[in-house]
Amino acid sequence: MSVELPESLLVLERGWLSANSIVFFDGCDATVVDSGYVTHAAQTVELVAHAVRGRRLKRLINTHSHSDHIGGNAALQARFGCEIIVPAGLHATIAEWDENALLLSPLGQQAARFQHDSLIRAGDEIAMGGLGWQALAVPGHDMEALAFYNPERRILISGDALWENGFGVIFSELLGEADGIAVTRATLEMLSRLAVDIVIPGHGSPFAGVDAAFARAFRRVDSFAADIDKLAWHAIKVLVSFAVLERQRLPAADFPAFVLALPFASSINIRYLNLPLDQLVARIEHELLLVNALRREDGFLVAG
Repeated sequence: MSVELPESLLVLERGWLSANSIVFFDGCDATVVDSGYVTHAAQTVELVAHAVRGRRLKRLINTHSHSDHIGGNAALQARFGCEIIVPAGLHATIAEWDENALLLSPLGQQAARFQHDSLIRAGDEIAMGGLGWQALAVPGHDMEALAFYNPERRILISGDALWENGFGVIFSELLGEADGIAVTRATLEMLSRLAVDIVIPGHGSPFAGVDAAFARAFRRVDSFAADIDKLAWHAIKVLVSFAVLERQRLPAADFPAFVLALPFASSINIRYLNLPLDQLVARIEHELLLVNALRREDGFLVAG
């Protein structure tokens, strides 16, 4: 079901690999939240240029620093000369371009390095599209992530903290950085107390069935809390799906080496699942084929 959004903003809904981008219009100026994956950067520039229609792209703001949200930053800054604003907790990670902390090296993903110009903190307020937005800390999927909330129109820009059918992988739990499951639940509880009519997620269409979305998210986090292996397996499947989508197709015979070359997949298997490597690869392939994330085609495995 479509939702009615203010005319002063436009959601550029993207497919995987890219997160959605939200474009805000303020007279002759525009602001963009999130910029997609680096291999889609040229498309991002084209989409944003079409959306702003001659306005000056003044600012680019990131909800968090994962590759599918920051991958177009450098290209947009090069094209428009826009200021880049990132969550304050990511200052050192981005300034030093720490590929481990950015989860680029562990996940086998890419991003174009960029320099940010300023920071935004939880509790800050920022005007975008003629509306005032509160920056909210939403740790869990990314411990430094921010969401943006407009109480006037009851709109939440949730990033990967809440989708219509779940939320982003709880990397912090799997990497031993924090009690990510408890933190994710606390984030969901905080968001669920807000007066929200519309959610603009990092992936998928804006939606209005907010109570149902929270119910699904709480069920999922409770399921992971009851069985941490479910979270580990979910994360491995998401990672491999993303990696195959980036490649689009690869020889079926190369799939085992492809999976085992992803550091995160191997380390999470060792830490949680302890499956023999041949069983790990076979199970991943089987389950991704079942959900059409993969398909076989003339000796190749192709992204679904």
